[in-house]
Amino acid sequence: MLTVGIDIGGTKIAGGVVDEHGAVLARVRVATPGGIGDIDAAIVQMVGELRAEHEVAAVGIAAAGFIDRDRSKIYFGVNIPWRNDQMRPRLEQRLGLPLTIENDANAAGWAEYRFGAGRGFAHVVMLTIGTGVGGAVVVGGRLYRGGHGVAGELGHTRHIRDGLPCGCGQRGCIEQYASGRALQRIANEIADAGGIGVGLAAARTERGRLSGQTISELVRQNDPGAREAVRTVASALGESCAQLTASLDPEVFVLGGGVAQLGEHLRAPVEDSYRTHLPARGFRPAAAIAIAELHNDAGLIGAADLARQVRP
Repeated sequence: MLTVGIDIGGTKIAGGVVDEHGAVLARVRVATPGGIGDIDAAIVQMVGELRAEHEVAAVGIAAAGFIDRDRSKIYFGVNIPWRNDQMRPRLEQRLGLPLTIENDANAAGWAEYRFGAGRGFAHVVMLTIGTGVGGAVVVGGRLYRGGHGVAGELGHTRHIRDGLPCGCGQRGCIEQYASGRALQRIANEIADAGGIGVGLAAARTERGRLSGQTISELVRQNDPGAREAVRTVASALGESCAQLTASLDPEVFVLGGGVAQLGEHLRAPVEDSYRTHLPARGFRPAAAIAIAELHNDAGLIGAADLARQVRP
């Protein structure tokens, strides 16, 4: 059975036809329009294009927002102004297909559990490390959504009391210390202080504010300042994973999102920090730390597979 997955991001909407093995058979991609109505129209057009070549049974949508427990309404959108938006009934009527919506990090986590780095495990936590930090929790082979549907917002667990202000309205969330934005802030601070070595400082002078791409390039060149910035982020992330272990006890943490493209440069120091901060370390099993395998396709693959799971 084939299903369509749609991953709505702040700058692009990616869609694809996905089979039961998680393979993407066809793709479409458009820039994200400005208004809710325009986004709806783009989704309808994309699904229409994909259905023209493939017989599909359902549609799944991954959206960056808080989704209700019936997977029907978006309480709040992060980068798109969804506010108590009844997306599912509206789009089901236009598409004429069963539709489910899911938080984008949940969808990515489900894809990694089913087809990626979480294969073979029943208890998986995924952290998506991009502009912010998203999360997904799989418990006993089921996606954990909580009482109101909005569980898994792991980026908004507190890391430092009265710490940096967060967009959620609180202070000290791990998102402010272990995200791509945090990595950029820390790298620029190191560069402005004279750097460790010369790479970061020289790049700062030449290019202005350091981008994530520039920092990644310097990390792969083993620049000591860039590596120190990554270690700082990884230390916070590993400590957060250790705290999550106390309550969730996963078998594996999967690290995804743009920052995870650093691969072993990120994974190894996260694991070091995790094992250092693990409660009862040395006397309990530790979770594995893995890098996500599905990359930019995870959201649409997960959304498509979840649509298959809930289809009547």
